[in-house]
Amino acid sequence: MNRLERTLAASGERVFDLVAIAASGFAALVIASEAEGSGRIGGDATFFSLVLAMAAALTLWWRRAHPVAVAALFVPVSVVTDFAGLAGVIALYTLITRRRGWVIPVMLGLHLLAAVAYSLLRPDPDLPPPLEFLFTLAFLTATVAIAIAMRARRDLVDVLRERAARAEEDARIRADRLRALERERIAREMHDALAHRISMVSLHAGALVIRPDLTPEEVGKAATTIRDSAHQALEDLREILGVLRADDGDGLRPQPGIERLGELIDDARAAGLRVELAGDLGTPGGALGRTVYRLVQEGLTNASKHASGTPVSVALTRTGDDEVHVLIANPLPSGGEGSSPPPGAGAGLVGLTERVELAGGRFRHGIHRDGGGALTFRLEAWLPWRAS
Repeated sequence: MNRLERTLAASGERVFDLVAIAASGFAALVIASEAEGSGRIGGDATFFSLVLAMAAALTLWWRRAHPVAVAALFVPVSVVTDFAGLAGVIALYTLITRRRGWVIPVMLGLHLLAAVAYSLLRPDPDLPPPLEFLFTLAFLTATVAIAIAMRARRDLVDVLRERAARAEEDARIRADRLRALERERIAREMHDALAHRISMVSLHAGALVIRPDLTPEEVGKAATTIRDSAHQALEDLREILGVLRADDGDGLRPQPGIERLGELIDDARAAGLRVELAGDLGTPGGALGRTVYRLVQEGLTNASKHASGTPVSVALTRTGDDEVHVLIANPLPSGGEGSSPPPGAGAGLVGLTERVELAGGRFRHGIHRDGGGALTFRLEAWLPWRAS
């Protein structure tokens, strides 16, 4: 419930309190007139009882904040006069709807005893005391029943309001989680689309810096590759940013599959990488083909970043367990020649781990020492075979 709703609710309660006080005062006048007409009370006693009833009715203003105290106040008042009968019923009603436990039966018993005491002090000439007691008991029972029903309704409304607030909060948390997952997915797609091309640009630019002996034709070829890779990277970036502006992640271009693996390796060889491809998987399913493509792409990207000039071997094999084994390996450079590798945050390997796990496979990467003592970086995955 927001601040405006609370303010309106409090204003409504105060209006109802004023109405309750006015109705109690009017009821006191009606009861006083009837009692004086029947001869049950008269003279100064009528005046003082009426003043007491009016004063007691004013305490209904505080009945919500102090329901027990206000209800208890009407016990001695009811012994002296019955003019405050409606105000006492309202006080009991408020007590039952706002409190639970032993205080309710205790207060009901005290009010019933007060009514009996008043009927003995000022007996009604038209009703015998037992019949008046039954009327009082029936009136209090009806008050209790109505109050309990209203309390149950209010509790139900509070429960429903709490559930609605909890559901709204859960929906907000779920929406935030979905937005976070979508941002992560878009970040992976940006990495997948751009990292490889930017690595090719960096590799060719580094070659132009460290190879001043290149012929004009070789320089022109490298510059053309840099231009094409940069242009394609800008196109990919423009497409992804367009999706972000549209606030819709469904328009992201899917990753190419294994059918474009040859183009990927040709681009890497044109950039100066020595890539050896072994094995042929045929035509696996779309998800499997895209995962294999991403594994090879990430392996070539890492090799161009961190081990430029070293040979890269790509092996694709089917195992006896009906799995696909993808292995990309390259020896680590032994010296510090060449330009510094571009910085990397490991986002590609994190994204690959998730992709492979979602495909039901296993993923491993790291530095290994072969039999001759040379260090080799290996990136490999085992994926369940799925034909197209």
